[in-house]
Amino acid sequence: MIRAILHVAAIVGLTILTQLGGLAWAVALWFRRPWLVFGAVYIALSLGAVWLAPLAGRVALPCASDGAIRMQSPLYCALNRHYVTPELAQVLTDYANAMAAVHDGTTTLILDANFPFFDGFPLLPHLSHNDGAKADIAFYYRDADGYLGASARSPLGYFAFEDGPTPCPKRHLTMRWDLAWLQPLWPNHELEPARMRTALRLLSADPRVGKVFIEPHLKQRFAPNEPKIRFQGCRAARHDDHIHLQL
Repeated sequence: MIRAILHVAAIVGLTILTQLGGLAWAVALWFRRPWLVFGAVYIALSLGAVWLAPLAGRVALPCASDGAIRMQSPLYCALNRHYVTPELAQVLTDYANAMAAVHDGTTTLILDANFPFFDGFPLLPHLSHNDGAKADIAFYYRDADGYLGASARSPLGYFAFEDGPTPCPKRHLTMRWDLAWLQPLWPNHELEPARMRTALRLLSADPRVGKVFIEPHLKQRFAPNEPKIRFQGCRAARHDDHIHLQL
């Protein structure tokens, strides 16, 4: 009984985390050594998703590329969280190329996007990444020597917060995690102001873009007069570690 419960929990957990992992584990259970089989089945399903996702209206963003755009970490690709609609893929590609044209050598890093299949399938912990029309973009950073290139302050691009005033009250139950214990672990890089201003200007000027979410103090600092740049609200996670873009 306990073993069956653990298998069900594994299927549910892997499905929530990767969409395809639960199916891979369910298939692996038919074999004598499921742990060995799981990896092969999961890789096969993930590679197959790259070819099948376009039939469901999704395409994979580049995981490794020398061009102007790629996923920030291979982990997003390993977890199948790098899929968007073809329209959003084109928007992101055009935006990244424009960034590189304005600021030579700029690489745009993408964080969480969406799973390969099914509108409405949640991409936790996000509240809205469930239709392929949203993606998160990493901030652009510099150190004492200048722009840092394809680099972020944290391994996943998230949770390295830029503190500033907030309109949200302090609450015990909230997704606005401070994660104060993590902050000393990140390098003390600063936001690269010229690229941040260009990024928000380009995104706001694109008629295909519906909304861009960022914390109010960063909007005031980099794009005070751009109407598409908005506050995501106090219910959602903090957006002073990344830019949220949606069609």
